[in-house]
Amino acid sequence: MQIMNAKKVIVAGATGSLGKKIVKALMTEGAEVTALVRAGSNRSNLEGMGVRNFVVGDMMDKASLKKAFSSNQGFDAIVASAAGYTKHSKGDNPDTDTTGYKNLVDVAKEAGIPRFVLISILECDKAVQVPHFHNKFLIERYLAEKSQPFIALRPGVFLDQTPDFILPKLSKGILPVFFTKGDSGMVYSPDLAKYAAMAAVSLPDSALNTTIDIGWSTPVNTETLTAAFSKVLNRPVHAKPVIPPFLLNFVLPVVAKFNSGLEDIIHMLKWVELGDYVSKTPQRQKELFGDLPAIEEGVRRYCRDRNLV
Repeated sequence: MQIMNAKKVIVAGATGSLGKKIVKALMTEGAEVTALVRAGSNRSNLEGMGVRNFVVGDMMDKASLKKAFSSNQGFDAIVASAAGYTKHSKGDNPDTDTTGYKNLVDVAKEAGIPRFVLISILECDKAVQVPHFHNKFLIERYLAEKSQPFIALRPGVFLDQTPDFILPKLSKGILPVFFTKGDSGMVYSPDLAKYAAMAAVSLPDSALNTTIDIGWSTPVNTETLTAAFSKVLNRPVHAKPVIPPFLLNFVLPVVAKFNSGLEDIIHMLKWVELGDYVSKTPQRQKELFGDLPAIEEGVRRYCRDRNLV
């Protein structure tokens, strides 16, 4: 049943793992969702969730975006979670995160969409040496330059990566970790999806034109995360690096000279371990979205959602 005066929200990146969660959260908030998809995208999962409105466009093809946004649909907000760097979908590439997003901002501005919710990255303004992090800051700045009203949500590390590399190992008492040193911010992606939906439909206009750090109540490290899993699962859990130190420090840097994507990953891993990848303003998140989840709470919900407890 259609809710009267429902907010009309278009989602870019709707077919992705996070995008589908955002669509679900928007529908829970009572929004009327339209998915921006490529011509060849598989819509079946979204259709199964109840999405009925689709427009076809490619972020790397500005003309197609203009056509998709040209029907005077009166969107109240756009939520953009597309991530070309991850190459989760056919046609994704790192240029999506720069040129593609600029095209999306330009077309949203031309269409008069009053609110642009960007899924950004924690401390992206500081991570100059990590291109796929810093590119998010460049888009935040571009939104401001174009005077497109926006809310940029800056999450830290996702507990539930895509694909989920944690789950298969937990039964053996192993927690695979990318970061073995220092603290970092962390978020469970359904929480981020909920916040994105709230940013699109219910946050006041006073929250516009700002960035909001997103994460748990305290940063995590290898010790606190394994302790939380051990407690929730009621059995010992030990951390194991996804990339062994020898590979990270000696082998991969050589290979990365011939692979820019791998070089980006190495810079990311080393930058995060400096300890700067943490929220500096958790109070802002609390003011707008409510109490921040604790580490154990986030881990418990992850385990419960996967029938581990």
